[in-house]
Amino acid sequence: MKLRSSEWLLIAYFGYVAAIAPRFPLQPGMASRPIWIPLLVCALFGAMAYGESREHVQLFSIMRDWASVALILLAYREMDWFSALPRNFALELRWEEWDRAILYRGGLQHAVEALGTLGPLYLELCYALVYAVAPFFVAMMYANSHRSRVKGAIFWYLLGTLLAYALFPYFPSDPPRVAFAGSDLPNYYTILRRLNLWLVGDYGIHSSVFPSAHVSSAFTAAWVLFAFMPGRKQYGWGMLIYAVSVAIATVYGRYHYAADAVAGFGISLIPGVMILLVRFLRLRGLLAPP
Repeated sequence: MKLRSSEWLLIAYFGYVAAIAPRFPLQPGMASRPIWIPLLVCALFGAMAYGESREHVQLFSIMRDWASVALILLAYREMDWFSALPRNFALELRWEEWDRAILYRGGLQHAVEALGTLGPLYLELCYALVYAVAPFFVAMMYANSHRSRVKGAIFWYLLGTLLAYALFPYFPSDPPRVAFAGSDLPNYYTILRRLNLWLVGDYGIHSSVFPSAHVSSAFTAAWVLFAFMPGRKQYGWGMLIYAVSVAIATVYGRYHYAADAVAGFGISLIPGVMILLVRFLRLRGLLAPP
């Protein structure tokens, strides 16, 4: 009976939040929660690992795959505890200057809206589907008989996503649609935009937008699919195109600043490069196979 690398990573993340929480002004009534969550997560993973080692191996193994995916939502929601951090808008003012250069002088807004509502609808759809990226790539690996590789794939995806979350408390910031309400908004208000605004307003977090976890997770998913489904590169290329679309959508829709998107892409390169390094070491015989 042993825990997976992805499970250890989640435990480490929740432990990290518990360790830094006392240094920040949390929302009222949250003082004890950061301590209990890593303990409960340990208990959950331990129980499933024990079950897999005793009976119903296949069932518990699948449950462990999806439990790690489901806990991404808890990791995300934890960051909302840090929404009480003070803001001085110094970062946002600089980032907004860069965005206006990209949107107007760079022609991003004109390019997206050149075909009317088609471009905005596509980008808003891409933004809405980010929440399904992890279930999608796990399901695709199942469907293509790569379930044995899911454990490793989830670890790298979690790394690219949780690294972004871990930085939120150090960069308290509001999205441009909030910090500069009414300014530089898209010229088209589609039904999908209404859906996204409802999601980020009622179910999103309000602690930080830097770096963009939407961008980091989408690009990390692309690197994971390239690495773990080498015989199905169309999935990797499709996810990469999708990730670029998400990055554009975050800036065009004023959900994030361009600086957030660039930082999110940079974070995704950490697991991407590490995957290549592990592969290189294994080819040279310097690292044992999984």
